[in-house]
Amino acid sequence: MDLTNQIILVVSLVLFASILASVVTSRLGVPLLLVFLLIGMMLGEQGPGGIQFDDVQLAHLFGSLALAIILFDGGLMTPFRNFRVGLKPALGLATVGVVITAAVTGWFATWLLDLHWMEGLLLGAIVGSTDAAAVFSLLRSQGLELKQRVGATLEIESGSNDPMAIFLTIVLIELIVSGEQDVGVVMLFEFVRQMGLGTLFGILGGLGLVRLINRLEMSPGLYPLAAMAGGLSIFGITSILHGSGFLAIYLAGLIVGNRPLQASQYIKRFHDGVARLAQIGMFLMLGLLVTPSDLLSVAIPALLFAAVLILVARPLAVWICLLPFRFPWREQVFVGWVGLRGAVPIILALFPLLAGMDQAQTYFNIVFFVVLVSLLIQGWTVAASARWLGLEVPPTSHVIQRVELDIPGQRELELVGYCLGKDSSVLVDQRTGMHLPGSARLVAVLRGKHVLETCDLGSLQAQDSVYLIADPADLAECDRLFAASTAPARLSDQAFFGEFVLNGDARVSDLAAAYGLSFPDLAASADSTIDAYVRQALHTAHPVVGDRLQLKTVDLVVREVDGDRILKVGLKLHPMP
Repeated sequence: MDLTNQIILVVSLVLFASILASVVTSRLGVPLLLVFLLIGMMLGEQGPGGIQFDDVQLAHLFGSLALAIILFDGGLMTPFRNFRVGLKPALGLATVGVVITAAVTGWFATWLLDLHWMEGLLLGAIVGSTDAAAVFSLLRSQGLELKQRVGATLEIESGSNDPMAIFLTIVLIELIVSGEQDVGVVMLFEFVRQMGLGTLFGILGGLGLVRLINRLEMSPGLYPLAAMAGGLSIFGITSILHGSGFLAIYLAGLIVGNRPLQASQYIKRFHDGVARLAQIGMFLMLGLLVTPSDLLSVAIPALLFAAVLILVARPLAVWICLLPFRFPWREQVFVGWVGLRGAVPIILALFPLLAGMDQAQTYFNIVFFVVLVSLLIQGWTVAASARWLGLEVPPTSHVIQRVELDIPGQRELELVGYCLGKDSSVLVDQRTGMHLPGSARLVAVLRGKHVLETCDLGSLQAQDSVYLIADPADLAECDRLFAASTAPARLSDQAFFGEFVLNGDARVSDLAAAYGLSFPDLAASADSTIDAYVRQALHTAHPVVGDRLQLKTVDLVVREVDGDRILKVGLKLHPMP
């Protein structure tokens, strides 16, 4: 009895300490994964905790379960609107990019460690996937928001490149262990089977899960459990049939998160917490599994391997995969630099141990060391590199409270709340006739602890709490009116977008005449709209907020888009010499 109570106490204290550590270190820009790994190592056999843990089978089971939950949550939280600008480049990075990364690092490992070429390729495949979740946690902790094209590409890549790395790792281990010679035939067959079954069961399972949840009538607290059980069932069925369970559960999460769903707010909040708990548990376990003294023996080759991965393989893969999409060089550099390695490579490094390969422990130690180097060097410079490359944009959401209204059969609405600051636009710019955007409606105004009997925009004061019902499409405009600005001066509207706002359907010739500007190829573009001119000059079919066209005396900065159409452009004047 006492032992049971002691175990519960120790586990709860470790979990609580991990959460507190993540809160403190996030302010310093330290990657969350690194914190949990180090805590796990301190609890291990060579740390103050002295816990001996070497059960690879249990670690693989728990790691696979945690990874499945994390991928399901990643799918739930990825909106389909990001696919407009990020799907094609992300899929290229998740497939061809992983293969290029594995090939380059595999060739180097073959030469450096004197391995068979297939064993070298295995080591390259293990480190082939990225952990962009770590990137976004760092950016959020420091209040940074990336341009949509960059953020969407990294977000979709992080969820879709794990299945490719897992596929390469499993197939290569099977080929090495079995001594199979027809490498190309086996890999092609396995790729079609695993990815085909993963896609099929993921889409069908996701649609079926949505239909089932919308038909069930039960306690609100059971809907999140039903969603998690359904997602893990899709993962298990697909894996048993030798498909990619990780791809299936990610696609199922995408469909569940982007379809009208009963109790969706409960489901998303629950899975956000469970995914964080899975991350903490998985990282602590992986820290326990490693023996720190063993890392010293592979330090030099692991450092060289990490250097090739970070400085050669990843940038080369990004350049080749993004070449057809004409990403600006700054965005390519950032995507290439922030290819952080995280939990997935360490989990994959367990596979050779389970297969009983000769140098499996060496592979594990090298991969663990590479992950530590990646988190230390790349993880600590994510925010600084985003600022240096000019890829941050003004925050688009300042909602302090947000609740989805789950009204069966009705349109999608949300209840949002703001605490007004002195610099809120609705107070600074109190002009007559000011109205709420779209279908937004003012529901209540709280002043102190009292609800005002009447509420209108003209009577609002600083520190009032304002609550509205709004369509999700109108939230950005609501933010502009009611949110107190928390962005630094360099990201204020005037500093970032410029002094004037132009409509995208205005004529280039009118703009040139009004401001005395000269545009390249003006004669050919005089009758064009600003929307068409900017998209043509930037060579992009999918403009995003923050895209900038630099001319001789001004910059045209994309301020608002609707689909692939530019609605508003900021005119930013160059400083006088």
